[in-house]
Amino acid sequence: MNDKDEEHEEPVVRDKRRIDPETGEARHPEGAGSTESAPEGDEELFVDDILAAAEQEADDPSSEHLADLKRITAEYANYRKRTEANREVERERAVKDAVTVILPVVDDLDRAQKHGDLDGDSAFSTIAAKLRDAIAKLGLTPYGEVGDVFDPQRHQAIFQQPVPGATETTVIDVVEVGYTLGSTQVRPAKVVVATPEQ
Repeated sequence: MNDKDEEHEEPVVRDKRRIDPETGEARHPEGAGSTESAPEGDEELFVDDILAAAEQEADDPSSEHLADLKRITAEYANYRKRTEANREVERERAVKDAVTVILPVVDDLDRAQKHGDLDGDSAFSTIAAKLRDAIAKLGLTPYGEVGDVFDPQRHQAIFQQPVPGATETTVIDVVEVGYTLGSTQVRPAKVVVATPEQ
C-alpha cells in the first residue's frame, strides 16, 4: 500500500430518514420532544414540538396573549357601539327624509286649526288627528310656542318687534312649528319675536 491509499477515507453515511425503514415508526431526533426551541438552522421543529408549546401556553397564558385578548375585546365592544350608533343615525335620516315630505300637509292642518276648521267631530278633524298620531309614533316632536325664550339654534326669527318693558327676546307668534326627530332638528320654528327696546 502506498501513502495515497492510507490517506483515502471511507465515505460517512448519515441516515436522516424520519421513518425507520425496519420498524416503520417515526424517528425523533435528540431534543425533539422538548419544548425548547432548536437553534436556528440546526434542527427543524416537528409537529409534536409545536403542539406541546401550544398546550403549555394554553395552560399558562403569557401577559402578551392576555393583553392581545383584552385589546381585541375592547375593539369589538367599540365596533359594536359604533355600529349601533350608526344604525340609529341612519334610521333617523331615513325617517327625516320621509316626514319632510309630509310637513307641508301638517302645516296646512295647523293653519286649518287656527281658523277653526278642525273644530268638532268632523271627518277632517279625525284625519288630522290620525296623521299627527302617525308622525308622533315615528318620533317627530313639534316645538315652538308663544312665550318661549328665543333660541337662534332652534328658532328662525322672521320678524322682530320691540316691546316696552321686555327684558329678553321671546316668541310672541309662531308662523310655522319646528320639529325634532330624536337628537336631529328636522326644521327650525319660524317665529315672530319680541325684543327689548333700545
